[in-house]
Amino acid sequence: MAVPKAFITDTELELLKVLWSDQPLTARAIAGRLYGEASASTIGTVQKLLQRLEEKSLVARDRREPVHRFSTRVTREAIAGMQLQELAEKLSNGSLSPFILHLVQDEQLSKKEKQALRRLLGEH
Repeated sequence: MAVPKAFITDTELELLKVLWSDQPLTARAIAGRLYGEASASTIGTVQKLLQRLEEKSLVARDRREPVHRFSTRVTREAIAGMQLQELAEKLSNGSLSPFILHLVQDEQLSKKEKQALRRLLGEH
């Protein structure tokens, strides 16, 4: 699935995390999970966030029922890749090598993760 290039705020990312954990959800349910309560104010905030994410093609709205339900149109991995690529563009002219080297040298990756990375690099 191709990920649209779109800036994602921290709050939008938190909303996406809620949907990744359990979807589809109503705006009321999302507000309860994000803010601990589903007041008119928090539901309004969530509805605005959902509208922005829908405009960015990151969230889908199911309008078949009177209460709309929302689900993601993009995976967590795709967003992580998009965010990483944006950071690489800013810091290293688009190269991901400094990030991978840092993870390997700083021992941030487990042995299993290193093996998976070697396998992936060997395939390409």
